[in-house]
Amino acid sequence: MRVRVDGDKCQGHNRCYSLAPELFDVDDYGNAHELNDGVVPPGLEEKARLAAANCPEYAVIIEEDA
Repeated sequence: MRVRVDGDKCQGHNRCYSLAPELFDVDDYGNAHELNDGVVPPGLEEKARLAAANCPEYAVIIEEDA
């Protein structure tokens, strides 16, 4: 599983970072970005899904492995 943040949609609410700081970080302007090139480590899949579900701008995108 991979996760990414669409920088054009992110408005800096930081819900993804609040819910999954293992997967996301924020810059000096409050905009989020993914860590580890977006690779979600085993055991953190639910946190990734929770972050995506709680993004009011739908900027967090989940990419499931085939």
